[in-house]
Amino acid sequence: MMAPDAGPLALPTPVERLRLALLWLMAFSGCFVFIEPGPYEITAALTVFVFAMTGLTLSRPLVPLIIMLAIYDAGFGLAVLQVIEDSKAVTWVFISWYLSITAIFFAAALTQNTQARLSRIARGYMAAAIFASSIAVLAYFHAFGSHSDFFLKFGRARSTFNDPNVLGAFLVFPGLLLLQRIMAGRLRTTLWSVAALLVIVAALLLSFSRGAWGQFAGAAIFQMLLTFIISRSPRERLRISVIAVSGIVLLAVFIALLLSIDRVANIFDVRASLTQDYDVSHLGRFGRYWAGFLLALERPLGIGPLQFGMLFPEDPHNTFLNTFLSGGWIVGMVYPAIIFTTLALGFRAIFIETPWRKTYLAVYCAFAGAAFEGAIVDIDHWRHFFLLLGCVWGLTIAAQNYRRRGLPPGLPALPALVYLN
Repeated sequence: MMAPDAGPLALPTPVERLRLALLWLMAFSGCFVFIEPGPYEITAALTVFVFAMTGLTLSRPLVPLIIMLAIYDAGFGLAVLQVIEDSKAVTWVFISWYLSITAIFFAAALTQNTQARLSRIARGYMAAAIFASSIAVLAYFHAFGSHSDFFLKFGRARSTFNDPNVLGAFLVFPGLLLLQRIMAGRLRTTLWSVAALLVIVAALLLSFSRGAWGQFAGAAIFQMLLTFIISRSPRERLRISVIAVSGIVLLAVFIALLLSIDRVANIFDVRASLTQDYDVSHLGRFGRYWAGFLLALERPLGIGPLQFGMLFPEDPHNTFLNTFLSGGWIVGMVYPAIIFTTLALGFRAIFIETPWRKTYLAVYCAFAGAAFEGAIVDIDHWRHFFLLLGCVWGLTIAAQNYRRRGLPPGLPALPALVYLN
């Protein structure tokens, strides 16, 4: 078994090389989400199996996450008994259990050989994002002829995903990674990063997902602010400020060029409106929030997974509300506990200087953005959300272990639970 963090200079064993390759493949396969089970489920099962057989440690700092996810999934299991004859609802619960396992897996995997494993996950995810973005842009402009429609939905790019909103949200994390590379100011990587970011931004725009637009903008601003705060020198802060302003101008020009295309501009005008009929009409998005809240108060065990859409025109489009309705009061309370515990613990880890801190900033900001987007969409089955959840926990624990080995003192301490070992 490897040390808690072998560091970038450690030579990986053949077994560890296999693990690293599987982590890359698992992250890359996350862009194929138009069938269930899909490539991600298969590669995830293989990766978890190999890690389990060759050594995967569930350290005590992970206990709170494991307990919260166990309660979360048990609540769904109890609630589905009301609609046990609904095979889709039962399958939905099994998928929830499976995704929780992947979160725990990523958390456990990243507490060892952290930098190398995080690098493989980030590279695989980046390759997936560039691949999916390229497909989205090409299909939107019908580069694949009659087959292009397969990668579109309602005139919006969905690429290899089952929904344009999921495509848009999936692209946020790699977009933040590229922003970090650009802010690093290394010419060798900056040009490539700018080109890749433009492809991702184009796909993000063509998904016409308002939630993803807001998530990316908010997470990017949050990341630049945190990067500015933790930077040590005035020169570095000046460079970040200049790059941020230049980046905003470049993105604005690029988006303006895309909007000069009539087809893009027409859909953008519709999607950019904050008061669409399906939002503000009777039993629209916001009307369903209130109706769902009243229903949740009457049903301590919820109404069961996937039942809300049978009572109302659409699903809740609010993960906080959906957990109450699909799993009952217990799940409805433990879900925000998972979110805000992760945000609180993860925020303190930002101020621990580690070799992977800049990548961690992208992970943390992407998770925060997805968590808040959960207030307007259903994210409870987003594969990449559980990946980010597990990464925040694993990197938080790894950062604390890194500091405990005698590195810079005087940094903010994490709560006692992460000191357990």
